[in-house]
Amino acid sequence: MKLLYFSAPWCGPCKMFGPLMDRLSSEGMNIQKINIDVENEITAQYGIRSVPSVIKVDDSGNKIDMFVGVKDINFVKQFYNG
Repeated sequence: MKLLYFSAPWCGPCKMFGPLMDRLSSEGMNIQKINIDVENEITAQYGIRSVPSVIKVDDSGNKIDMFVGVKDINFVKQFYNG
């Protein structure tokens, strides 16, 4: 299981949320960062329309759950573990 973190360099909220996601990744959370401007295929595959968006997927890439927008660290941890 992992989180797909969709963001863009021009996105203000992504600039605030990115360091939190980087921190969680460095603490061992399985997070794949996806730049929507570059990785168009996976962005379209999951139907991303707003950033930041985070999708929890199983090992086969099937969507389990998602949220949109900036959240605090406790929310993301609970989302990941829940």
